[in-house]
Amino acid sequence: MNTYEFHFDFGSPNAYLSHCVIPLIEARTGVKIDYVPVLLGGVFKATNNVSPMVSMQGIKNKSEYSSLETARFLKKHDITQFKMNPFFPVNTLHIMRTAVAAQLEGVADAYIKAIYHTMWVEPKKMDEIDIILSVLKDAGLDGEKLIALAQEADVKAKLIENTSASVERGNFGSPTFFVNNEMFFGKNALPDFEEAILASNL
Repeated sequence: MNTYEFHFDFGSPNAYLSHCVIPLIEARTGVKIDYVPVLLGGVFKATNNVSPMVSMQGIKNKSEYSSLETARFLKKHDITQFKMNPFFPVNTLHIMRTAVAAQLEGVADAYIKAIYHTMWVEPKKMDEIDIILSVLKDAGLDGEKLIALAQEADVKAKLIENTSASVERGNFGSPTFFVNNEMFFGKNALPDFEEAILASNL
């Protein structure tokens, strides 16, 4: 059986932009893309990588071009709901552990929608438990149960396992996609990702 995966961390704006496009790819290809929570900080540590914000420091014109590229992506995909989080970079450990908990509870879709909205549409400081609980309550989710579950050893271990396995498969940053074991990196690789999905079904 073919597998189609999006390895994500809520802290990556480019992962959010990819998340906005994924439903369109699913509609065109007829497949379900699985969301795999990973901890981007763990990926960076394991691969000796750094965030684009760090890597672009001191390079003339690079950050300006990155902004231009983002504007082009928003226009191309008609994405109108995006705002840079003023608290960026946000420590995502709590919300990524809770993403694993939400999957175990069968409420991942609602959870992902709520957290992405409050990271990149109506941004909040999503590394504070009280704010996370408020967001989940507003989304109709049992935030206290999910937060408690996220503190259990097996949930913490699952996020570590996801992250380590993703790195072993080639991941070094975000967003990262897989069709079976073929990896695609970056939001601009989404057309190639879609082509590979279609090819896998021939």
